Amino acid sequence: MGMGFGRKVNTWLVRCFGVASNLSSSINPYYTRTATDGGHDDVWKFQKYKAPGFAEVKARQPHSLKQSFPLTHKLYSQQHRRAHLGFFLSQAMGYCKLSCSVLFLFLFISFCPPYQSLADGKDLAAKLLIDASERSGHPIPQTLFGIFFEEINHAGAGGLWAELVSNRGFEAGGSNIPSNIDPWSIIGNESSIIVSTDRSSCFESNKVALRMEVLCTSEATSTCPSGGVGIYNPGFWGMNIEQGKSYKVVFYVRSMEAIDISVSFTSSNGLQTLASANIIASDVSNWTKMEVLLEAKETNHNSRLQLTTSKMGVIWFDQVSAMPLDTYKGHGFRNDLFQMLADIKPQFIRFPGGCFVEGEWLRNAFRWKASVGPWEERPGHFGDVWMYWTDDGLGYFEFLQLAEDLSALPIWVFNNGISHNDQVDTSSVRPFVQEALDGLEFARGDSNSRWGVVRAAMGHPEPFDLRYVAVGNEDCGKKNYRGNYLKFYDAIKRAYPDIQIISNCDGSSRPLDHPADLYDFHVYTSANNLFSMSNKFDHTSRQGPKAFVSEYAVTGKDAGTGSLLAALAEAGFLIGLEKNSDVVQMASYAPLFVNSNDRRWNPDAIVFNSYQAYGTPSYWVQRFFTESSGATFLNATLQTDSSTSLLASAIAWKNSNGQTYIRIKAVNFGSNSVNLQISVGGLDPNSEKLSGSAKTILTSAGPMDENSFYEPKKVVPIKTLLENADKEMSVLLLPHSLTSFDLLKESVSLRVAEDDSSLKSSI
Repeated sequence: MGMGFGRKVNTWLVRCFGVASNLSSSINPYYTRTATDGGHDDVWKFQKYKAPGFAEVKARQPHSLKQSFPLTHKLYSQQHRRAHLGFFLSQAMGYCKLSCSVLFLFLFISFCPPYQSLADGKDLAAKLLIDASERSGHPIPQTLFGIFFEEINHAGAGGLWAELVSNRGFEAGGSNIPSNIDPWSIIGNESSIIVSTDRSSCFESNKVALRMEVLCTSEATSTCPSGGVGIYNPGFWGMNIEQGKSYKVVFYVRSMEAIDISVSFTSSNGLQTLASANIIASDVSNWTKMEVLLEAKETNHNSRLQLTTSKMGVIWFDQVSAMPLDTYKGHGFRNDLFQMLADIKPQFIRFPGGCFVEGEWLRNAFRWKASVGPWEERPGHFGDVWMYWTDDGLGYFEFLQLAEDLSALPIWVFNNGISHNDQVDTSSVRPFVQEALDGLEFARGDSNSRWGVVRAAMGHPEPFDLRYVAVGNEDCGKKNYRGNYLKFYDAIKRAYPDIQIISNCDGSSRPLDHPADLYDFHVYTSANNLFSMSNKFDHTSRQGPKAFVSEYAVTGKDAGTGSLLAALAEAGFLIGLEKNSDVVQMASYAPLFVNSNDRRWNPDAIVFNSYQAYGTPSYWVQRFFTESSGATFLNATLQTDSSTSLLASAIAWKNSNGQTYIRIKAVNFGSNSVNLQISVGGLDPNSEKLSGSAKTILTSAGPMDENSFYEPKKVVPIKTLLENADKEMSVLLLPHSLTSFDLLKESVSLRVAEDDSSLKSSI
């Protein structure tokens, strides 16, 4: 470990304990074999500074070596050093005012293999020259960074959309009867209950209903089991029911006799009742809507909804829904997942796909008209690309509402008559064109228009701010795409000349052969490849349509289920997009969400289950770029000693108080630390200066480290105050790290109070 290690320990001691002394006399790490059990004592001794009760700390460690060695000896393995210091830090925490994250960052720097260059003196050197005069830079589009939502991995159904019941209309098994009612299950056996499906629903668009014939009773002759018989729904791998919260249960019921139904949330085995209510009605011979509000008395993250009875007879059920009352603004979005989106500050949201829009076959493609209106009347559909049923509670209207709630511009992707396996000839595509025009009228039309009336009836009489549409998804290579595209383009421009139309064809390397306002660019590749693509748009023509990088991510073995390495490569790529934001209008990561119970794609930005959620490192990288949209990209030159593993950029942005900051971002994609000399020019020496604000680092012990439900913050940004900021600075970039520096640009004549709370950054 050598003196590099020693200096770090001593520096840490000074900060922690206020002690400054010669290393050799202040700290003496060693281990000693004991004679009794063949183990050894790990010992830290402080010989000049005596913290109360901390003059000596010992950690018992099993070990079979026959003699003692100094800590720096080659036989004292990396594993022993790591365990040794880990114990020391855990004991020292009680005496140190530093946060746990800083302590563990020190542990990583000092002991983990990727950072050994810090101790070995192999640091690389680089210089970043920044011209801070905003007139020399270029404005970044207000729309540069946003999000892309696709119904994949149960992102919506069983995710952002807070509906707890899966297959609420019993339609997932198909329109033919009898049909599968999965995941609904039966409570009771065949001697007490018979469950089937028929086509007796009162809803014309989804005719399947569930028929439940109860053979037992509360009478002694054929007694029902305790608690009755019936059906239950486990939701999407368990319903999250929390004590003190209220849930609205709605269902439709019909019976020729009086009913006495218990509606309850229970544990997964039905033994623990979390909330319950009885519904008694004497006349339900016609379909009748029932509503009940259940308040949970206990918490269970793996619950189910039960409908049970002990009354003999036949009961029909349809359209069973259970929703928590505490969704975002009552709009149906799960609060924690919504907030994670809001924290990215997305400038746009592209929806609803992706391949979800196309379908493997057109008959299973997402069609917006089937997803609006009362939820009970939506037929739902089987998404045959990602292979699961959606009730389409999260429909076209809800996506537009989501965009509005996020203060983001909606980007609607619609089907252009093409799926993965079949396509409509251009001569027959007119009905699809009309469907798109009707969708635009639904979003933007007057509340008295044909489709504006439908929107208004759903609670939004004012038009939505829909400015962008994409004609299809990844269809450029299909035989009929160009012909179909031109039909859509001409019709939409005639009706809505201000609408920006996005083509599926890549125009980054050669001009498009058809008109477009933007073109789609998708990239999924390895970490090394994506990092090297930071210059992808350097030589793109500055004339013609702009690029919409609507899907990007590192995939494959580099990515795992969300690695630091993948995130750093993506950060480098995004720095390249910032630099080329004169030709790149928008960019979004993909996919956005994954329910951990149904991983159809790896990696993803946000991982969740019924009650937990965390961001992968790729999510946290996006948080570094929240202030970039609408900022000014500053001219900066990076000078390195032949390193190809370093990228850096600088922007000028304003917080909500109108204060201007210079944000410097640097990605060290290599395994060596880098001494970066930062030189900021272009400031008026008589009127402008820089002062410290914040430094934020995203790194970890190893490049393949990931977050998880067990360690959701293993790889997250660590933010500290940045002191002594100036036009000339020397900073250390850790191996495999993303670091940002926010420098307050202020007037020399004004004294601005140093207050980190003034920095309204979202990291």
